[in-house]
Amino acid sequence: MVSDTDVMSSIVERVQSAAATGTPLRLRGGGSKDFYGQALTGEILDMSPYAGVISYEPSELVVTARAGTRLAELEALLASQGQCLPFEPPHFQLHGATGQATVGGMVAAGLSGPARASVGGVRDYMLGAQLLNGRAELLTFGGQVMKNVAGYDVSRLMVGAMGTLGVITEVSLKVLPVAPAEATLVFELAQSQALAQLHRWGGQPLPLNASCWVCDDSDGRPRERLFVRLRGAVAAVDSACARMLAQAGGTRLANAQAAADWQACRDLALPFFARLAPGCVLWRLSVAQTTPVLDLPWPQLVEWHGGLRWLWAPLDAAASLRDVATKAGGHATIFVAGDAVSAGATGVFSPLKPPLDLIHRRLKAEFDPAGIFNPGRLSADW
Repeated sequence: MVSDTDVMSSIVERVQSAAATGTPLRLRGGGSKDFYGQALTGEILDMSPYAGVISYEPSELVVTARAGTRLAELEALLASQGQCLPFEPPHFQLHGATGQATVGGMVAAGLSGPARASVGGVRDYMLGAQLLNGRAELLTFGGQVMKNVAGYDVSRLMVGAMGTLGVITEVSLKVLPVAPAEATLVFELAQSQALAQLHRWGGQPLPLNASCWVCDDSDGRPRERLFVRLRGAVAAVDSACARMLAQAGGTRLANAQAAADWQACRDLALPFFARLAPGCVLWRLSVAQTTPVLDLPWPQLVEWHGGLRWLWAPLDAAASLRDVATKAGGHATIFVAGDAVSAGATGVFSPLKPPLDLIHRRLKAEFDPAGIFNPGRLSADW
């Protein structure tokens, strides 16, 4: 049996060799996010063998796991103690991606699920990380407590960096207890009405956890629906249900049915996300929650209490969509590009403004001087 020490030694040697020869490496865990990003280039550095939970202290709400640990295994361990990753990291099985999500990929992609607007994202739960940089140096940042940072919080810099700064080997995460009570309410509301109602509820002491507005035609009869999930103390959830149903009508769904629907929403498995049309890509627009209905000709799905808008639109709509998103205080990303569509010329991610772009380039040069880690994954030219 190959030991964890041997696996890590092999990874270190691989990085040393790649740095010496300038060989690009494509960092990969389970491959569940191969569809995401600007490009996939380089020799695969498989992190899946370096797996396992190193330590877990339920009473301290802290877990440390190796990068190749399957996300499903970590979540099962937490669930056995009545705890969870509250930001609901997606698992994804999209457009040919058949792998299983890993802890390292979760951090590298920095993506969160339906509860993001209420509980925060991956970055908010990062306590520490171990990183192999482009010089093949194994570095440790942060720790297992919240107040341990001086200067750059490097462990949080890894979130959303798509593996371009180094090889994540271990991460320490804050976890939380599962809420005592949960309820999902559904309302028949047009998008403008749904957004207005979410803004009103946001100003009230309600245990809002997630929301999703969509035009649902799964039964052949299009209906505009707003789904709202509540989580918290039993009394708080019951009281909120009564108040919200009295204010806007609606019904309460059975928890078993709602759980499956929210999981499908988390993993982009709802019917809306399967409607890939020729020449179209799936756009992800992150905007201010108070943004009104966007004046766009394409159907949308709205999450995060108005802060996240999904739509299928042509690739050549990039300029107009990014202009709309910028004016709404956010940005637009090509999240899924179909097999016949190349997003390379347009750019998957919104271009950074010069000062921020310079910071990114300097960080890249410091952590990965030979430019071997996931070249082109975040930007076409580095």
